[in-house]
Amino acid sequence: MLDYLVLGAGPAGLQLGYFLGKAGRDHLILEAGPAPGTFFRTFPRHRTLISINKRHNGTDDPELNLRMDWNSLLSDDPGLLFTRYSDRYFPAADDLVRYLADFADRWRLPVAYGARATRVGRDGDAFRVTDGQGRTYRARRLVVATGLTRPNLPPIPGIETAETYEEASTDPARYVDQRVLVIGKGNSAFETADNLMETAAVIHVAGPRSLRMAWRTHFVGHLRAVNNNFLDTYQLKSMNAILDGDVRRVERQADGSYLVTVAFARADEVTKDIPYDKVIVCTGFRFDASMFDEECRPELVIDGRFPALTPAYESVSVPGLYFAGTLTQSRDFKRGTSGFIHGFRYGTRALHRILEERHHGVPWPHRLLPADPAALAAAVLERVNRSSALWQQFGLMTDVITLDGRGGARYLEEVPIGLAEGEHGHFAITLEYGPEHDQVDPFDITVGRIRQSDARRAAEGHYLHPVIRHHRPGGPVAVHHVTENLENAWTSPEVHAEPLRAFFARTLPVPA
Repeated sequence: MLDYLVLGAGPAGLQLGYFLGKAGRDHLILEAGPAPGTFFRTFPRHRTLISINKRHNGTDDPELNLRMDWNSLLSDDPGLLFTRYSDRYFPAADDLVRYLADFADRWRLPVAYGARATRVGRDGDAFRVTDGQGRTYRARRLVVATGLTRPNLPPIPGIETAETYEEASTDPARYVDQRVLVIGKGNSAFETADNLMETAAVIHVAGPRSLRMAWRTHFVGHLRAVNNNFLDTYQLKSMNAILDGDVRRVERQADGSYLVTVAFARADEVTKDIPYDKVIVCTGFRFDASMFDEECRPELVIDGRFPALTPAYESVSVPGLYFAGTLTQSRDFKRGTSGFIHGFRYGTRALHRILEERHHGVPWPHRLLPADPAALAAAVLERVNRSSALWQQFGLMTDVITLDGRGGARYLEEVPIGLAEGEHGHFAITLEYGPEHDQVDPFDITVGRIRQSDARRAAEGHYLHPVIRHHRPGGPVAVHHVTENLENAWTSPEVHAEPLRAFFARTLPVPA
């Protein structure tokens, strides 16, 4: 029986496999496809990633460079970086497929290909997994890293007659002079619409919610600038449009065309029947839990799209069932980066540390410090000025300082929020955006901004900045904000270091 069985050899499964192998744990990765990264062999359909690949950052610090490298997995090989596979800022999906294959080969990860998990059950404390070939595997703990594999179809009558993002042709010549409706307002919808602008006669993009731009919300899954050329064609009257409202019905006509009923949100839900030649549904994906037997089927959240997780990435309803990768995004849905490689690579490392601590008695990596205000302030500023994990997993992952009550402290890095604790209280260090940051237009110069040299107004900042909280047993949480900085360099002795030292001096308990 295995210690760990991992389902999926995508980025998260390979990342976890690397850490399990490094720790010498008995494990196996099951992959449905013939090679790593099966999902990325098809998606995105137009073969350009929206994960950035910035090679030239003016520094040789590998940790800082990972802030701008959104595709590399974590490893001890400094040469095994995705930035060596492409020069493009928005790279080709095929380059990621090639990188993932090389990563699996370089670390000799134990992957069984052509082994799609079709049934998951439980025998006592062990999980039992059967693949499509009838082979059975048993493991004490199961980690699901399959990603989102089913289309997320909205409950619209007739939606099954439309084409999905996965099925629709990507050849613009197939849409010459046609009227096309794209349902959805995310990147896949606009990627699809952009691809058709030169050939389709009319393109409408429809959805019930307001369009949200990533540059405003700081959620990289909202519409990215690289996919928003379509907006110009709408606002500059080029026969295309954004339809704000509900699609009430999709009706396939005898000749293969469509008649679609739309209720317009901006017109008090006035409905209109609109003819189209093609309807393409681009409304995302969802987790497929059908392979689980009833006794170990995980609870789902967010309209049944994602598994419900504890802060330890464990199912809230099935002990020993863990999740990695984009399946963990219920923890920061539509706010953070757990749905993307540059976020979940750190979540996967944290999951491995959790597994090591829980099941193998390996303590969380830490270093010892004196519980001295100046020493703690220096340690915090050193970390926030370099850390890629806190940078990418903003507001979700924290460094933790625990106190021993005798004048000593332990500094733990990259702990998922919700897991930190300390008998004598602890300090939590995060990078966070300010309150209601997604409601502020960053290009509107009339919006009041704090002066970056004014440490007293640091809590009013909208941009990413360090936040330090002191959690006291039985007492209120004390909070200190380090004022935002244009170049994210919190190095000023007067503006950054001294106010933080003073915060530690006020809040550190007196040693026993």
